[in-house]
Amino acid sequence: METLPAAHAAALWAGLNLVLLLTLSVLVVRQRRQHRVALGDGGVPQLAQAIRAFGNASEYIPAALAGFAILTLAGAPPLVVHASGLLLFAGRVAHAVGLTRSSGASIGRAGGLLFTWLGYIVAAVALLFYAIP
Repeated sequence: METLPAAHAAALWAGLNLVLLLTLSVLVVRQRRQHRVALGDGGVPQLAQAIRAFGNASEYIPAALAGFAILTLAGAPPLVVHASGLLLFAGRVAHAVGLTRSSGASIGRAGGLLFTWLGYIVAAVALLFYAIP
């Protein structure tokens, strides 16, 4: 079976984002065990931050991965998927680091959101371009 040119790029960014989600999930479990909280955040700020870092990534990553898959199927060049994937992944990592270090505004959170949105914009524009035969 022949692989589509952008499939390896999509696989790279899907894999890295899954590793990020797994890492953030492990951080939540670690906080739950440390503070003996089975449900919710138990009023523990560090646990609340870990939960939101995982939740926020879980809210943004799936739609982008779907976009990467559709770009691949639509015949987009790997560079488009890499550009969007790099922006998304960098944004999600920066946001997660910023959120786990501070519950308030931070450069990591702001920069992470900016990079995530830029990754979304690159993917959205490319998807609209490839939607027109």
